Amino acid sequence: MPNMNLEMSDLRAFVAVAELGTFSAAALDLHLSQPALSRRISKLEAKMGVRLLERTTRRVDLTVFGRDFARKARDILNSLDESLIGLGDVAGRMSGEVTVACVPSVVRYFLPHVLREFHERYPGIVIRVMDDGASDVLSSVVRSEADFGLNYIGVQEANIDFQAVLKEAFVVACRRDHPLADRDQVTWAELKQYDYMSVAKASGNRLLLDLALADSADLPRSFCEVRHVMSVVSLVEAGVGIAAVPRLAMPEDGHPILVSVPLVDPVVSRTVGLIRRRGRVLSAAAQQLYDMIGERART
Repeated sequence: MPNMNLEMSDLRAFVAVAELGTFSAAALDLHLSQPALSRRISKLEAKMGVRLLERTTRRVDLTVFGRDFARKARDILNSLDESLIGLGDVAGRMSGEVTVACVPSVVRYFLPHVLREFHERYPGIVIRVMDDGASDVLSSVVRSEADFGLNYIGVQEANIDFQAVLKEAFVVACRRDHPLADRDQVTWAELKQYDYMSVAKASGNRLLLDLALADSADLPRSFCEVRHVMSVVSLVEAGVGIAAVPRLAMPEDGHPILVSVPLVDPVVSRTVGLIRRRGRVLSAAAQQLYDMIGERART
């Protein structure tokens, strides 16, 4: 008769392989070496007395028993994690790690308040924020290097769940002493009169603007290009020129130097969303942070 004294660490190892499909991705997700992960799976199979996985040179498939057991193992782990999260004293002693990939222009708007609150509840859980370009954020979520992400691309990806949380328009970023600073709105055509800067063509924001103004001659030509939106905002603040940036990239009203002016004809917007790999079940801690960010966006 098989030994059914199962260990939670072995269950987590099995669920990770079942969800991610490869030992390499699961080992990376669990911060284990592949040999250590293989030993946990072998130990679990020995205790169960059945094979859970069929291993080939390129992929891992679940056996019939493995598919059924994967659902039950997820339920067990989720139930345990949710119970621990709900116990204040226990939650305060929980350890682990949650990784969030996020485009830099969104970090300041969504994360500070939420990260403070999350850290107060779960001081033992380490939060890793991978602030990177939109394509890299998407790749980090697809490859399971991040539990989930905040991004404005991914809605059309077949293996990504995209939950829209905010729609924001592009604005003119300029200094308070600039001629456009006192305007209620500015057209794209009017930007041609001034020293205009932009992000490089590899940027997701640049792609959005190029597509939105593809049939128009109003997109101004930039004399300076940088890789990241936050860098171009810094150059605007230094008085180098003006730029069109997402509203979230700009400080709130009342900044001593910078001003945001709505851009029209046309209004160009981007939708920011929470993204996660389709089919992946988040840990209780990651799900808690995911929900807290969604609630913050709604309020």
